[in-house]
Amino acid sequence: QVQLVESGGGLVQAGGSLRLSCAASGRTFSSLVMGWFRQAPGKEREFVSAISPSGGRTFYTDSVKGRFTISRDNAKNTVYLQMNSLKPEDTAVYYCAARRLIIIGPGPYDYWGQGTQVTVSS
Repeated sequence: QVQLVESGGGLVQAGGSLRLSCAASGRTFSSLVMGWFRQAPGKEREFVSAISPSGGRTFYTDSVKGRFTISRDNAKNTVYLQMNSLKPEDTAVYYCAARRLIIIGPGPYDYWGQGTQVTVSS
C-alpha cells in the first residue's frame, strides 16, 4: 500500500508561482510512475503531468507545457510540481497519484492523495 500526502497549495495572483509537494510512504516509491491531476469546480478531473520512476522521462498536458515542471527525489520519497506563470484557469484541487504500470502519462492510477487546493486570482 502507498499513501500520498500533498502540500504546497494556496492562493496566488495570476503570473505567480507555487510548488506542490507529494510525500509518499512505503519502500516502493522509486519503482512507481508518479502523476499530478487536477479538478476544477464543476469539471472532471484531468491529467496534468507524470514522471517516470527514475525521473528521466516526463509528460505534460498541453495546457501546462512550458509553465509546469514535474520532478522527484527518490531519496525523499517525494514528487514535486513547480507551477509558474499561473493563470486563473489553473485554479483547481491538485491530486498526486501513483501507479505500478510503467506508462508515463494519463490513464488509471493505483493510489491517490487527498488533494491540495490551488487558487489563482486575476
